[in-house]
Amino acid sequence: MDAAILSASSKHPKPVDRTFQYGTAGFRMKANLLDSVVFRVGLVAALRSRKLGGQTIGVMITASHNPPEDNGVKLVDPMGEMLEQTWESYSTELANAPNESLIAVYQKLQEDLKINGETPARVIFGRDTRPSGPKLVTALVDALHATGTEYTDYKLLTTPQLHYLTRCTNTEGTPQSYGEVSEKGYYEKLGEAFVRAMKGKKTVGPVTIDCANGVGGPKLTELLKYLPKASEGGVEIKIINDDVLKAECGADFVKTKQRAPPSSKAGKNERCCSLDGDADRLIYYFSDAEHGFRLLDGDKIATLAASFIGDLAREAGLAQELKIGVVQTAYANGASTKYVEKTLGLPVVCTPTGVKWLHHAATKFDVGVYFEANGHGTVVFSQQALKAFHSKNPESPAQASALSTLRALTDLINQTVGDALSDMLLVETILAHKTWTPREWDLTYVDLPNRLVRVEVADRNMFKTTNAERTLVEPHGVQDQIDALVAKFKDGRSFARASGTEDALRVYAEAATRSEADDLANKVAALCKHEGSLTS
Repeated sequence: MDAAILSASSKHPKPVDRTFQYGTAGFRMKANLLDSVVFRVGLVAALRSRKLGGQTIGVMITASHNPPEDNGVKLVDPMGEMLEQTWESYSTELANAPNESLIAVYQKLQEDLKINGETPARVIFGRDTRPSGPKLVTALVDALHATGTEYTDYKLLTTPQLHYLTRCTNTEGTPQSYGEVSEKGYYEKLGEAFVRAMKGKKTVGPVTIDCANGVGGPKLTELLKYLPKASEGGVEIKIINDDVLKAECGADFVKTKQRAPPSSKAGKNERCCSLDGDADRLIYYFSDAEHGFRLLDGDKIATLAASFIGDLAREAGLAQELKIGVVQTAYANGASTKYVEKTLGLPVVCTPTGVKWLHHAATKFDVGVYFEANGHGTVVFSQQALKAFHSKNPESPAQASALSTLRALTDLINQTVGDALSDMLLVETILAHKTWTPREWDLTYVDLPNRLVRVEVADRNMFKTTNAERTLVEPHGVQDQIDALVAKFKDGRSFARASGTEDALRVYAEAATRSEADDLANKVAALCKHEGSLTS
């Protein structure tokens, strides 16, 4: 095997002047730098599978919302969750091993982790629509061949579909079976659950879906074949931006630019939403005659879901049995946190940025709702919750209806990871049940004006945080200065954290008015820029 790896790796040499880091989204960069990285991720996938006794590991080749010239690769653990954190460092170590040391590093990992090379290794993988995808798949397959790994190439997939298929593969034939192991099975599960969750209710008007010119376009088109028509209790969907990757569209564009894609022709008060490039994020928005563009981001989706599920749990007589909670990051708008705690009466937990942190925290609840403000999130249900939904004997038709809807939601929601297509159907279901327009949804609470500023620094590693990234501990004394600035603004809140991918800081600020939020953000950004120049 070592000879096969050595021979295959010679076709995918590591650039000598590059250092790679497995981050929140795996490895992500210009596609022309990824050849050796993807090959070595294939080696890691084989090791991980063998370490777990031959369970199937997922590999996704995607760069989400990044420009078309970028690409990336990440690993998915057996239950569809993000790669275990300790293995991120092993991936980084192998990706950076000099060409002549690759076999030695691989062997040492195998020995240190007590991995039996005779254990079967199994991997499934997919890619998005980027033109660099097929070439990178070749590098991955070379590694899988060299390590004697069984594999299945699912070709074009959304990232959530790959997570779904990974979990389905590992639970097939067990009581915990997550679904049929096929892309068709994914569509069928969502379609059937949507019909059950809707209970014949009608959505009000169409929803325009911006597919970010990514892989979500063709996959949404396929999903529509499994959904009822609007006249039959479905939802009228208008698809835009389902071509090859182009700019000025997608969830990231809408969130950062605070405006609809130029290609959107939706009328006043019509629901619109945008996916990102690999369809794991979702942002809603609409245009209001009085206020213009209105954003319904991850915070609004989380509060909508928590409110609906909380109401259903009460109607089902399960409110006392189940612990329902919401997980946010520091980027969540302060008004949303207050709404969840004060109006919905639910606990809120704050974690560092990154879905792996939110997902882990959400599993501590019986029903854990988590969304980043950027629209990436889902709902996870504990085994106790699933058992309660299926075993409780209803004492009234209302209880029976609530339990039926809760059971449908556990199938409609992709619990492995944030899934824009699944989340879209969840939002449409809730709005239909509540008979809400987007305007009524928007009015549940009013966001505090906020601003996000990017600050370039010489070395982002000089900035270290604690308290779920809300407090700077290094450079020493900077947090005290930030606190002093925040104290001057009504409803002020601000924090600075290092980017996970580049030498830059993200400075977030919110305050009672737009001008004050901008002013606070700029003052904190100037302070951080000054400190960054001193530490360089």
